[in-house]
Formats: sequence, C-alpha cells, structure tokens
Amino acid sequence: MNFNSLAALYKTELLENVIPFWLEHSLDRECGGYFTCLGRKGKVYDTDKFIWLQAREVWLFSMLYNKVEPRKEWLDAAIHGADFLEKHGHDGALNWYFALDRRGAPLVEPYNIFSYTFATMAFGQLNKATGNPRYADIARRTFEIILSKASNPKGKWSKASPGSRSLKGFALPMILCNLAMEIEHLLGEEALRARMEECVHQVMDLFYRPELGIVVENLTADNQLSDTFEGRSVNPGHAIEAMWFVMDIGRRLQRPELIEQAKEITLRMIEYGWDKTYGGIFYFLDRKGCPPLQLEWDQKLWWVHIETLISLLKGYELTGDRRCMEWFKRVHAYTWEHFKDPEYPEWFGYLNRRGEVLIDLKGGKWKGCFHVPRGLYQCWQTLERIDRKTTLITPKTETLCNENLL
Repeated sequence: MNFNSLAALYKTELLENVIPFWLEHSLDRECGGYFTCLGRKGKVYDTDKFIWLQAREVWLFSMLYNKVEPRKEWLDAAIHGADFLEKHGHDGALNWYFALDRRGAPLVEPYNIFSYTFATMAFGQLNKATGNPRYADIARRTFEIILSKASNPKGKWSKASPGSRSLKGFALPMILCNLAMEIEHLLGEEALRARMEECVHQVMDLFYRPELGIVVENLTADNQLSDTFEGRSVNPGHAIEAMWFVMDIGRRLQRPELIEQAKEITLRMIEYGWDKTYGGIFYFLDRKGCPPLQLEWDQKLWWVHIETLISLLKGYELTGDRRCMEWFKRVHAYTWEHFKDPEYPEWFGYLNRRGEVLIDLKGGKWKGCFHVPRGLYQCWQTLERIDRKTTLITPKTETLCNENLL
C-alpha cells in the first residue's frame, strides 16, 4: 500500500464505521447526554454518565464539524451533549463532577481535574462551530479554574495525608500541552505562548529524564525522582501521546529542535515499552524492574497504540526519520489486527498480554467516543499531508521513499 491508500483506510474507518456507531447507539434521546457503556454490538449495559467522556464526545463531534465537514447531524450531536453538561455537569460554579446518573444527578464529586480539562476542550471547540459566546465563556472560566488548581488538582478530595509524601503527576502538564492549542482562539498570543512554553518545560525538562532516557509518571514536589511505587511508574502510552502534542507545539512555534527531541523520545519510549515476546506496548512498567503497582500493567490498551500511530506519523512527516515509518508499520499491523472488531463497528479496548480480547466492550467508564475517532482522524490527515509531499520529490528520492511504503 502507499500513503494515499493508507489515508483512505483511516478515513473510511472513521466515517463509515466508528462515527456511525456512536451516532446510532450513544445519544440518550430521553434524558440528554450520551451513553458510553456500550457492549460489543452497541447495547447499553450501564446508564451512568462520566463527565470527561461526555465532554470528549462533545469535542469530537464539534471537531468533525469544524475540520471535516459541517454536517448538521454532527453539530446537533455536539449540542445535544453540551446542553446536558451545561445543565447537570457542574455545581453552578463550573466545578465539574466526575460522574452523574442517567438523569444528571451527581454521583461523584468534582475531584478529577480531567473533567475540567475536557469540558474546556468541548466548549472551546463548540464555540468554534457555533460562534456562541456562552460556550467561549464556559471554556475560558473553566481553564482559569484548571490553572488555579494545577498545584493541587484534587483539592479537598485528595486522599493524601497533609504534609506527607507529595508527588506531582505527568498527566496534567501533558494534557495542558494539547489544551493550550485547542483553545488558542480564546487566548491572546502572549498568554498562549507563555502557556505553551511552561507546558513544554514541564514535559521535556522535568518529566523526561535524560539520565534514564524515559518519561516518568510522577516526581516529587521539587522535581526529583521518587523511589516509590508511584515514583517508579512509567506509562509508555502517556509519554508517546504527549510527544505528538509537543510536535504540534514545535510546529506552531517554529522550533524544529523541539520536534526532533519529541520524535527521539517517541522512538525511545516505543523501544522501552514494546513487548518483545508477544508484541504490543505494555500499559505500565516499573523503571527499576520492580513488580509494577498496577495489576493490569501487562494489558494492551487501544488508546496506547492509537496514540503511538499518531506520534510516529507526525515524527515521519516532520523529520523524515525512516525509523518512524518502520515502527509505524509494526504498530499499524498490531493495532489493526488486534483492536479492530472484524464483525461489528468500533474497536476493542482491552487485550491481555498475548493480544487476545480481554473485554469485548466498545465503551465504558474509561473508553468513549474519543481516542479511536481522534486517532483515525489524525492519521488520515497526516497520511494525506505525507502523500502530498511525496508527489513533490525528485524521482531518485521517490524511489528511496517507495521502499518504505506499506
């Protein structure tokens, strides 16, 4: 296959398989919002609603409307979810709950900062689609709350004893790298650049440890390594996903050295996380080789592999490094063979170490309408850009390039 046919593969899977699945099965026409707990064929098996999955779905349909085609059904689906979030998703002061029951009654308090980050993404993208200033206001105000909570994301809901071991996590600065780009239209240029620079500093100068050659999940409050369960924890997928966020920032800020560094870390983390016995990327590892804290450490997860495909393609597009394409071939083959359901729409999320389907759900408490469609979109768009570049190169270079085509 060539880049053009690969792009068509990802586009077709997105528009003819995955998106129709969520449009058909996810919208709760009676109570509002979305069902995310969907079985293999799309049957609802639980009606609780999780804020970050509700917000991710609003973002996804808004993004498709903005960037692919202004289809009314996509905008209607986004507004459907946003109306539910506006009415039920927060406490009235934009403190976003973690979970609601089907009708919108709160089940879990606003302890999780990622309810806030994805609400910001959702309403920022929906503002782009509609021009509605109310959505922009929700996004801006929620973003301000995120920044105010950055040093203590869980606040009064933290389980840590005051004055005890204090660790900070990689996940929030990672997400903020992407979030700053998502709400670029709502931030002034000076504020945007300052936020990007701070996020890049956190990710690339602090959580990436050159002495280890890897990205760690947790650091002490003074940015040191911690020889504890949490401090030794490594999540290869998180690190790899963050690298395509950093590549996007590098392109936005015209910093090729940042793109190069992110590409190198991507390759390093794939090498580090790849299961040399069964293939695929481990979920968690312990940087010292101790027994991992997470009992699910050796599972193979959908989002890890899909985010890896994005980072590899962007690395190849922006640097031309053939190692990115060599790894893309391997991860592409593994991902499409093991996660794509050959009989029913949408993809499996959870495999055991051997690559066998562990749970055949298509959506749940953690998996929703986000990583699969976003990944398919990103790969489709990046492959099209690569294909356009290959049509502009010399015959000699084209011969070399064709050796790398799938």
